[in-house]
Amino acid sequence: MQYTYPYLSPLGKIILASNGTCLTGLWFEGQKYFARTLGAEHEERDFPVFRQTTEWLDTYFAGKRPDFMPELELHDTPFRLAVWHILQQIPYGEVITYKEIAQEIARQRNSGSMSAQAIGGAVGHNPISILIPCHRVIGSHGSLTGYAGGVFRKISLLKLEGIDKSILDKC
Repeated sequence: MQYTYPYLSPLGKIILASNGTCLTGLWFEGQKYFARTLGAEHEERDFPVFRQTTEWLDTYFAGKRPDFMPELELHDTPFRLAVWHILQQIPYGEVITYKEIAQEIARQRNSGSMSAQAIGGAVGHNPISILIPCHRVIGSHGSLTGYAGGVFRKISLLKLEGIDKSILDKC
C-alpha cells in the first residue's frame, strides 16, 4: 500500500508519498510526471517519514541547509537510479550540468560517451523533487533548461540556495 501526505510550500502544494516507512515520492501538484510512481490505490495518512520530510522542507524553505535526510526508497531502471545517485551528491548551493553528469555516467560504465539528452530524461523523471536536487542541474552554457515543477520554481529554489546571481541572470 502507498500513502500520501500534503505539504503547502511557498511554491505551491506538494504531495509526499511513502510506503509507510520511506519517502517514495515528492511532487509539486500538477507538475510534469506528477505522481508517476504512485499506484492507483493509495490513501492519505500520517507517518513519521512524512513528519521528518515536512521538517526537512520547513528548514529548507526557511533558507537553511537541513542537516538530516528522511529515508528514501527509489525503484526504477539502473540507469535512472545511477543518475539520481549523482543528483544526491550535488552540494547545496551548487550546480552541475547535464553534460557533466553524462561524463560521469560514461566513466562509471566504462564507455566513451553518454547522451546529455538521456541524462535529461532521467533527471526529469526524478520522483523525489527538492530532496533529490534535480533543480541544481543546468545546461552546458548556464541555461536553466526544463524542470518538471516549472522553470519558475527551479529559479526560486536556486535563489533560495544562494546560487551565483550571474547564472540566474541568463534566464
